[in-house]
Amino acid sequence: MLASGLEYTDVLIRRHLYPQTMHLRPPFAMGYDVIGEIDQLGDGVSGFQVGDRVADMTVVGSNAAYRTLRADRLTRVPAGVDPAEAATLILSWTTAYQLLHRAEEVQRGQRVLVHGAAGAVGQALLVLGSLARLDLWGTARREHAALIGELGATPIDYRREDFTRALPGGFDVVFDGIGEDGYRRSFAALKRGGVLCAYGYSAGVQAQRHMLTMLMWIARLYLWRWLAGGKRACFYSINVMRVLHAAWFREDLERLFSLLASGTIRPRVAERISFDEVPEAHRRLEAGGLEGKLVLCPDLPQ
Repeated sequence: MLASGLEYTDVLIRRHLYPQTMHLRPPFAMGYDVIGEIDQLGDGVSGFQVGDRVADMTVVGSNAAYRTLRADRLTRVPAGVDPAEAATLILSWTTAYQLLHRAEEVQRGQRVLVHGAAGAVGQALLVLGSLARLDLWGTARREHAALIGELGATPIDYRREDFTRALPGGFDVVFDGIGEDGYRRSFAALKRGGVLCAYGYSAGVQAQRHMLTMLMWIARLYLWRWLAGGKRACFYSINVMRVLHAAWFREDLERLFSLLASGTIRPRVAERISFDEVPEAHRRLEAGGLEGKLVLCPDLPQ
């Protein structure tokens, strides 16, 4: 194992608020994604050799020094890229790419609002949205306004400004991983015919809502399409998308690795941490305010 990202999703898993892992109980190893170097090959494995660098999205188990992975789920990592930067792409940037180009096929010039724009997925949405020639707005804390502007979006201080009034006529697309007020305000910020793409519910987690409540928020998204106004809403899950379209996951991650190798994108790594720093990393994730990804690098001395 060379690098494994830590993300807010790990907080959900630890609190048993993540649908795919709700059945798990301690002890189990956490770790949603991994960049690694092949140390051994199983019987009958072809197409890889010892020393190849590969990536996988494992959901759990990758905050470790070694682990066994299925060869048919691996994506090759280009030579020369930084493993920590590559690790940031597996969950956060692939989520952003698929939100833009799979869940919703955005078009050049569309007006798009990104919630949590200073977070890992939010930053990726802004960078990839700029590459797609979108007109972008991003909600974040006031202290992150400079970062949002640097990434090509108009910053909105969500504590002092009403994003539903930020654009007369409303947005074409809103990407919401926060779920404030059960996504109601994001839906209200859409123009007629606009689309809300929800992909998380961190506001519900911080408010210590029950999982059933947040599942009801998600179910309600699909009922809203019957309301007058022609607006639509959907909920995106990278795991569901991978099950339905396994080839898309590999294609999209390979495309992002190519953009990284060429220098077209440069994800922010807030800090590279060792194993003994993982508990504090979780506290920092829950507190929020990070401007980049925390990445576990097992080779760092403790």
